Amino acid sequence: MNLNRLEQILQHAASRRITVIGDLMLDEFVWGKVGRISPEAPVPVVEVTGESFYPGGAANVARNLREFIDHVSVIGMLGKDRSGRQLRELLTAQTIDTSSAIEDERFCTIVKTRIIALHQQVVRVDREKIVAPSAAQIPKVVAAVRNSIRETDAIIFEDYGKGFVTSELVAQIAHDARVAGKIVAADPNPRHSVDWRGVTVVKPNRAEAFLAAGVPWRDPDEAPEKDNDLQHTGETLLKKWQTEYVLITLGDYGMMLFQQNDVPHYIPTKARQVFDVSGAGDTAIALFTLGLVCGATPTEAAEIANHGSAVVVSKLGTATVTRNELIASFREDSKHE
Repeated sequence: MNLNRLEQILQHAASRRITVIGDLMLDEFVWGKVGRISPEAPVPVVEVTGESFYPGGAANVARNLREFIDHVSVIGMLGKDRSGRQLRELLTAQTIDTSSAIEDERFCTIVKTRIIALHQQVVRVDREKIVAPSAAQIPKVVAAVRNSIRETDAIIFEDYGKGFVTSELVAQIAHDARVAGKIVAADPNPRHSVDWRGVTVVKPNRAEAFLAAGVPWRDPDEAPEKDNDLQHTGETLLKKWQTEYVLITLGDYGMMLFQQNDVPHYIPTKARQVFDVSGAGDTAIALFTLGLVCGATPTEAAEIANHGSAVVVSKLGTATVTRNELIASFREDSKHE
């Protein structure tokens, strides 16, 4: 895809409206330096030099979308705690609509703390409790989506396996979206059983895809287009989920797009330097969906997602890609053709 076509697609982005539903998290990064080993145990002592907080999980998908479109909303669970207030404030500051998010005083907001020293993650600390929406909360979420479905261009389910995304919730919302002719995308978690039948696209990574398809794991081939197990996995998931597209992300090898009644399409990686893969999958599902709602073909949308993911892995922390960075990535790629 050339630059003119990319800009043609992106010129439609600002006016689009997308709702992200899933596990909301607060990502905390503790930055520091290592000068010695602890006398108490054989572990490094990190001298803290700073802290950063970002919206994580489903909130990071919304944050990626907000770089391109004016109206993004998120629906998920927040606690009435300090972390919940901080996450809502971060989202509000980026003009991301949180009015339909559920606030539950019994819920502890999910926080992932990463300690970074010398450009490397030393340890990650997760504070979480898996909680599904209650029987009373699910109708509220469905009603909120239903009330805005006419103005919504797409819905993204971001499942980190923390409980908010359930088959019941997906089935009701996906049905309403299909009837309204809207795009429904899903980023699945294989350890959390959700029925994705009928959504537009599902985006697992390679390990998640193999697990969901029941294919024994093995290390990836250097030539994904010749990987018979990968081909079988994608075809199996198209049938299992009855979805139009399955986009399998392959880490260092790029992505493979599977479509109904078409041959798989391999998109090689565009990453030139990898610092941190945190949130790369969030960027991929956000930009693939964005591409579709802006009139891109599935292959063009996958190229956009691939370039966006390449940009974010070159940054430290839970990062996003801007419009200018995405265009620059395509421009740089054209120089090497």
